Amino acid sequence: MRFEISKVLDAIEGRVSTDPSMARAVVDLAEVIRWQDLDGGRPASLLRLGMVIDALSREVEEDSVPVYAIVHRALLSDADLTSNERMVVRRWADDGLVEVLDHPGDRMLEVADLLGLPVLSRVRFDGLGGRYPWLGQAGRVLAPVPGAGGPVFIAHVGGGQSPASGSRSPVGAKLLARQWRCPESGCALFGGGGGGAFADLARVDRAPAGQPPPSLRNGVPTCPRHGTRLGDAGPRPRTEVLAVRIGGLVRRRFVLTEAQPVLVGRAPDPSGGIVLGQWLNDETRRWISRSHVRFELRAGEVIVTDTSTNGSGVRPGGSMAEPDRIALAPQQSRVLGQADIVELYPGVQVARADDLHSDARFSPNSVMAEAPTMAMRLPRP
Repeated sequence: MRFEISKVLDAIEGRVSTDPSMARAVVDLAEVIRWQDLDGGRPASLLRLGMVIDALSREVEEDSVPVYAIVHRALLSDADLTSNERMVVRRWADDGLVEVLDHPGDRMLEVADLLGLPVLSRVRFDGLGGRYPWLGQAGRVLAPVPGAGGPVFIAHVGGGQSPASGSRSPVGAKLLARQWRCPESGCALFGGGGGGAFADLARVDRAPAGQPPPSLRNGVPTCPRHGTRLGDAGPRPRTEVLAVRIGGLVRRRFVLTEAQPVLVGRAPDPSGGIVLGQWLNDETRRWISRSHVRFELRAGEVIVTDTSTNGSGVRPGGSMAEPDRIALAPQQSRVLGQADIVELYPGVQVARADDLHSDARFSPNSVMAEAPTMAMRLPRP
């Protein structure tokens, strides 16, 4: 049973991210783990984060939804968590998957403001509406509460209950247009500019395009973890966020940069490829090649190249009318228009994330699928 719980924590790890292009909501982990009414279990449990992530996936009808987690440093030694849970949180911190702060303060609200994300919290942020006017908007602050099939969201303020993302603030857009370096050696968030010749190679898989937003202290971009002033390392690389929709449900998003093309198919060979096989039926697997299409970002344009044996198609402007479909033959390339959808096979589509939404109600895959029935009720060893 402990092995099964470890598998759940591994699955949850895949849904925490400080990448501003991928995160869909902001949470304070120290608050989430103590929502005991969600499962009636231990005083603190990291598995509750998985329950909240599942609730977010159900609300936005999308698989693989990451959250931006703020973590108080005291959580790394919290005796209410199991030793395995503490080890997992430390690993997340070391890998830069979460922000670990000595004094989190209102960093959660700052991140939500800079990135235009909803906040998942039961705290009432009274008196902060002047600084963050969006706190009064429906769907921007949502409280996870127990529901019949797992946690559901209720709005603290306003009307609707669905998580609503806003646009990035002008300050956030300006900060995210640059890449930043922290002078502290080995900084997991901002590259560690002070650790010698190889320090900036740390976290090359997500930096600089995946860097979180700096914290602003008296208007100065600052490392939220170390409290040190960040150095401006130049323009941040251009990115595009693409999404995969299969059978009407958005299964995952991925980031495209000018530095690295991305292969999408049944089972692409190179690391970083987008694997679709787990969501395909037998007929679709026979049609879609291991590496079916390649996406590249050049001078701000998204270019798709068919790398399959069977070909694919493009839906200009997102039109699903069959006469509008443009065939894409093997090895043929095309620049994608803003709302164009690439169709690998009927019902298997890739497009810019803002232009692709779930159009049918399905149950997204749960990060808690591996959890034993009584996992949340296990006593702490």
